[in-house]
Amino acid sequence: MSHYFKNRRVSLLMACVFILAVFLTTLPLQAQETKGHQQGGIIKGTVNTPWVKRYPALVYVDQVKGEFPPPKKNSFMGQKGLVFAPHILPILKGSTVDFTNDDSVAHNVFSPPGAATRFNLGIYGVGVKKTVTFDNLGEVPLLCNVHPEMLGYILVLQNPYFALTDNSGKYEIKNVPPGTYKLKVWHEKLQETFKEVTVQEGKTVSVEFERDKLKQK
Repeated sequence: MSHYFKNRRVSLLMACVFILAVFLTTLPLQAQETKGHQQGGIIKGTVNTPWVKRYPALVYVDQVKGEFPPPKKNSFMGQKGLVFAPHILPILKGSTVDFTNDDSVAHNVFSPPGAATRFNLGIYGVGVKKTVTFDNLGEVPLLCNVHPEMLGYILVLQNPYFALTDNSGKYEIKNVPPGTYKLKVWHEKLQETFKEVTVQEGKTVSVEFERDKLKQK
């Protein structure tokens, strides 16, 4: 009988050692999973310039570590009433944009020399849709060979942490990974500017862009 209990104690001891080993092995994995689900922070503030009453400013986080694949659904840039709508379209690198002619006349959308992506869609009529994929970061002005008064912009960005201001200049960027970044402001009438910002997990940080620091082009 004593031999039986001795063997049973040995078996239980070995089982405990095995369970402890499994637990210790999974600790790094658990830590990685916790880190992988780290809660982002919020950046909010105001771009203080009267120019935002006409067209919004784009506020974006420059260079975030990681890969950010473009959405499967195409973005949209319409032409209606001889204007581009929206006037400013921020997209992720690699995104495809549908250019639809919802007007009553023909259009010829193109980007000028110096644009991050050069293209010319040629003249196309009412109800026609053409597409362009944007693989280069940067600014892409939009013009029309038929209507020289038309002007719009596509901004191709590295990551999805951006926002357009409302007509009072307010913006909010959610779910930004913790870290220290350059927060940039783009507006067609202003020189590009930036401020350094540190984002903490689950917290909101305010960044104001003062009017006297925003220089006109």
